[in-house]
Amino acid sequence: MSFQGNAQEDISLKPSDTVKAIINPNAPARAAFYSALLPGLGQAYNKKYWKIPIVYAGLGAGLYYYTFNQKKYHEFRDEYKRRLDGTFDPNHPIYGDLDNDRLIRAQKFHQRNRDLSALITAGIYILNIIDANIDAHLMQFNVNDNLSLKPDMNLNQMDYRFNYGMTLTFNF
Repeated sequence: MSFQGNAQEDISLKPSDTVKAIINPNAPARAAFYSALLPGLGQAYNKKYWKIPIVYAGLGAGLYYYTFNQKKYHEFRDEYKRRLDGTFDPNHPIYGDLDNDRLIRAQKFHQRNRDLSALITAGIYILNIIDANIDAHLMQFNVNDNLSLKPDMNLNQMDYRFNYGMTLTFNF
């Protein structure tokens, strides 16, 4: 018996389902920089346009409550100053029935809410930057069907009870 042929034949495997993705390591930093420069620009860079109105609604609400509380704080403070000067109007429809203690408490209330609104607005701005950075990182994460994790439930043939578990599948 003699075998004719070449023992070392060239075999080339080309997987057709894999696509080489180009990973840009600067994309997360660029997205964070864009969001720091203009809120929502990093989300637009990541092509997550639906997040932009959420960012601007949060920032707008924070700024609105900041200006509202700042205005009320100055109104109560100016009335309290007029009381100390003796130039206040005792028949004023809003401040006429309030004593000095209530004016001081109203000033502190609006000052505290103003400061809290400033902190919340700064927090939303920082979350905008963090969201753009993390979203850009996750866009580079490889997600395909070659690696899957599924819940599994099998019937045991010995005692007819269900066995619960997880199935990890990795296809080459």
